Amino acid sequence: MKRQAVLPKKIELPKLNIDFGCGSKKKEGFLGVDSINFPGVDLVLDIGKAKWPWSNESIKEAHASHFIEHLTAHERIHFVNELHRILVPEGKCTIIVPHWASCRAYGDPTHVWPPVSEFWFYYLNKEWRAGNAPHTDKEFMTLGFDCHFEATWGYSLRQDVATRNQEYQVFAMNNYKEVCQDIVATLTKR
Repeated sequence: MKRQAVLPKKIELPKLNIDFGCGSKKKEGFLGVDSINFPGVDLVLDIGKAKWPWSNESIKEAHASHFIEHLTAHERIHFVNELHRILVPEGKCTIIVPHWASCRAYGDPTHVWPPVSEFWFYYLNKEWRAGNAPHTDKEFMTLGFDCHFEATWGYSLRQDVATRNQEYQVFAMNNYKEVCQDIVATLTKR
């Protein structure tokens, strides 16, 4: 009886998770990437300008806490375009930035103008851009957006407001200074 060779099943490697701009506080279970070689950084990379070393659709999840606000407008576009390229379909990225109306957005001299606002996240959706801002798409602008994300966001609130009921929270967000500390967004690749 002739034996047939048994080929091993294709082994699916777990997808990598990346913490962009991790500084010295890399998220557990993530590869730490930063432009400065802080302790804990696994890869030093000019994230806002360089072509990223990961293949298309090779990353499952990404995280960028208090990083995007350090990039120029064109570097932010480069960031989301590369992020879209490397994330798997339905892959997610959490982005946390100081709320534009918080002094946290203006206190750090390395933050770049303009601050990130909620409206920026609309531009990350190809369908929204086509109907509202086609001039920002790569089709019309060399350094334009070439990504398609669904974005949702909320806020981290000042502790004394976060413990109050929702009606009070909404009132405070609309009427009081420094209530919203951060914008916390989730991008899902489409």
